[in-house]
Amino acid sequence: MAWLVRRILALWVRFTVLPEDTALRLHERRNPVCYVLERRSVTDRAVLQSACVRLKLPRPRKRLLPAARELRSLLYLSHPRGVWNARIDRRPPAALAQMVGLLRGHPELDIDLAPAAVYWGRAPQREASWIRLLLVEDWALASRIRKFFQVLLNGRDTLLEIDEAVSLRTLLGGEAPPNVQCRRVLRALQARYRRQRAARIGPDLSHRRTIVADVLRRRAVRAAVAQEARERNLTRRQALLAARRLTEEIAANYSPAFVRFLERVLTRVWNRVYDGVAFEHASTLERVADGNELIYVPCHRSHMDYLLLSYAIYRQGFAIPHIAAGINLDLPVVGRFLRQGGAFFIRRSFRGSSLYTVVFTSYMAAMMARGHSIEYFIEGGRSRTGRLLQPKTGMIAMTVRSFLRHPARPVVFVPVYFGYERIVEGEAYIGELSGRPKQKESVLGLLRTLPRLRERFGRVHVNLGEPVFLAEVLDRHDAGWRAPDGEEGRQPWVSAAVDELAAIIMRHINAAAAVTPINLLAIALLASPRHILAEADLLRHLDLHRSLLRDCPYSARVTVTALSSAEIIAYGESMKVVARRKHPLGDLVQMSEAAAVLAAYYRNNVLHLVALPSLVACVFLANAAMRAEDIHRLARRIYPYIASELFLAWTEQELPAAIDAVLAALARHRLIESAGGGAEWRRPPPTSAEAMQLSLLAQATLQTIERYYLAISVLLNAGSGAITQSMLEERCHLLAQRMSLVYGFASPEFFDRALFENFIDLLRARGVVQSRGSGELEFGEVLAAVAADAQLVLNEEIRHSILQVTHA
Repeated sequence: MAWLVRRILALWVRFTVLPEDTALRLHERRNPVCYVLERRSVTDRAVLQSACVRLKLPRPRKRLLPAARELRSLLYLSHPRGVWNARIDRRPPAALAQMVGLLRGHPELDIDLAPAAVYWGRAPQREASWIRLLLVEDWALASRIRKFFQVLLNGRDTLLEIDEAVSLRTLLGGEAPPNVQCRRVLRALQARYRRQRAARIGPDLSHRRTIVADVLRRRAVRAAVAQEARERNLTRRQALLAARRLTEEIAANYSPAFVRFLERVLTRVWNRVYDGVAFEHASTLERVADGNELIYVPCHRSHMDYLLLSYAIYRQGFAIPHIAAGINLDLPVVGRFLRQGGAFFIRRSFRGSSLYTVVFTSYMAAMMARGHSIEYFIEGGRSRTGRLLQPKTGMIAMTVRSFLRHPARPVVFVPVYFGYERIVEGEAYIGELSGRPKQKESVLGLLRTLPRLRERFGRVHVNLGEPVFLAEVLDRHDAGWRAPDGEEGRQPWVSAAVDELAAIIMRHINAAAAVTPINLLAIALLASPRHILAEADLLRHLDLHRSLLRDCPYSARVTVTALSSAEIIAYGESMKVVARRKHPLGDLVQMSEAAAVLAAYYRNNVLHLVALPSLVACVFLANAAMRAEDIHRLARRIYPYIASELFLAWTEQELPAAIDAVLAALARHRLIESAGGGAEWRRPPPTSAEAMQLSLLAQATLQTIERYYLAISVLLNAGSGAITQSMLEERCHLLAQRMSLVYGFASPEFFDRALFENFIDLLRARGVVQSRGSGELEFGEVLAAVAADAQLVLNEEIRHSILQVTHA
């Protein structure tokens, strides 16, 4: 009968085996291997048998041990009963009892158990009919009738996962009666299956009403309801109904069938809109998914981010996360679909409602306790400049405090970098930076955007960064955090741990950047005053950047386009980012003024990768030669501010070695040359091609230094104790805007007020300026020294322009 079923299924069923090295791992086992299936199933056994034949592994029906003729290499943990209504016989199987008996009687003997799981309709890499959504794999026990239809409809879209084999003897534990040892083994294997299934299809989440009821039963919510009733003079029922409304406003309504349906829709959409979706470092999930609570923390570039990450994760065969979305996206119809895709909604501010704060925190804790992965954007909103925004730590703090109160499983943060070659919201971002008010999200606005999806948006990169283990961060702040002290989540060191955690996540996001052809063209052409270069010069500059990315690698997780410099230019022409102008002396490659404004966004995506070489190049703009010790001093002076703005990877202690590496790399490219055994560095002759390349390289960070010098000049001009921070920010914003108009800077980010705010905050944090009790900023000689060092970097024309505007 089993042979016949396998032959029939072979004609229809198509399956994928994970992990890919399954055969190698099992061939290396010295002990007899016994496969384990969670439930007795003829079809699951047939798939396992076919996989063993394909991978040349021992067959499941093979005799396990010569001493036990009736014992086979397959073990079922449970036996379903019934045809129409499925029930389970949970008694320890006889075969397991026999194995335990053999091991008790033969101390030298051991058996390796290899848990195998078959997921019908849970291998999303393959195309399938939408009608199969009705029978996707879930946590419910399938009757024989349901299993028949699962095989019929989803049989060509099947996943077989064989977990790492485990020694049966290690599962027996200490001395105990045989029946107790059998139950120990059964519990251990069932726990492995729960973790395995949760990693593949998500945890066992009940209906939304069950989650809402779970939140409302929590002690913290009950206490907040009682307080709400007292403060607002409500009955207990009225306050409880208010808490229920808040919970329902927040809660997702995750639907596996809808997610499966959406995956099919998005596959068609992405194929139409993008040239491909690249998901890099996916092996990271294989390493951390099992047994951990995953918190995805991506950067936020576009509304497409919500869909792209879930899509990429699902296509890799992992459960999609529940996503924290702004309440502004809870639109009619759209909000309902987002909830079914795993979105839960959060208000922009928690102020004015202590009940909402408690309800939301309890909802987060409930989701973590149930083992579902969560996703939220650490920046809080979408970046309009292409740089990472300063992190908003509210969600991280909730996560940390929820973990400290109920440390059910280790928490791992997975940073994610999105790299777009063109974003749908590009024109809106430029308008907002130029002062146009942000348009509120609406269904009508969404419909207006749909025609744009017919345009070409290039390739999208979704790169996973190095995971951050929460326990390691907590250990650095309090090694005894695991011991309960009644203050879980309220310890004074938690805030410092949250800040450190946020900074690490931001650096890890940047360390997983994707360098696209559009990024490289933006860096090269925006360095030219009119965004035009001779093709030969552009090719040399692109070659330089590609070489520096190889010679001075920022991180092992950074991905760089494989296109040559000539292919990059051709790709830019096909994307209509650049245009070629014919000329008898050689073609010119130009970026239009309109394209240049948006190109600054794509340059800023990867600005951190070239920041250090560019800073060193800036030193030689106004100086033909510089002593090495002066280069290091200037770098030490400027680096903390650049590092804070761009979330650079090096600490201030690591900076000297990084600067030396950059100097050596620039010397290898003949952009600078050493004198006096490295004690002094000189730039090449002004008329050389290398001098032009050095000048172009400096332009990437020159505007950032100009912005710093502008803020310092305004503060020095006002005088110590004469201006508040908010007044300084506003004045810097207006003066920078004026400079952009007068001198033609095609970069609205130059006068972005948030960048001035962050710079002044860091000046205060480092003690360069201080705030009086009434708010005025005071400063001493240190600020003047910073200004003097900036003058060494900026040439006379730039300094004069800035001073002219500030004095005016």
